[in-house]
Amino acid sequence: MKHLVLSLLFIPWLAFAGENATTPEPGLKDTCPVCGMFVAKYPEWIATVLYKDGHAHHFDGAKDLFKYLLELEKWAPGHNADDMAGIGVTEYYGLSRIRAEEAWYVIGSDVLGPMGHELVPLETQADAKEFLHDHSGIKMMRFNEVNLPLLEKLDEGDFD
Repeated sequence: MKHLVLSLLFIPWLAFAGENATTPEPGLKDTCPVCGMFVAKYPEWIATVLYKDGHAHHFDGAKDLFKYLLELEKWAPGHNADDMAGIGVTEYYGLSRIRAEEAWYVIGSDVLGPMGHELVPLETQADAKEFLHDHSGIKMMRFNEVNLPLLEKLDEGDFD
């Protein structure tokens, strides 16, 4: 699993230019492969994995995106990190799609996503600090700091 996260950091970002991510929008019937929710209903939380062959998997938040990435064999049998062209998340303030590995994430805030407690993506460290302060967040983190035990704690609302 550690190798998956490290390999994700070195994926060629074919679909991304600078900080902004160019990923397809989910269709009305696209569902999150982790929880089954209709993703298009929550445009402010959309996260996307775009594969080199052009198909995409969409998520209703960064939390489910990370569950997918950290347990790819469970959620997407036959897919692997080498086939990914890019990963995007919707940043909180501007609602623009940014590269997931470039984002700052805040946990433990008073802002809930479609599946409850979330990793709230922000574009800059300054934005993350502001959000942390304004929304009673617990911690700021980066892409490579997210792990399964943290995601389990988010699901339980336990931020110790």
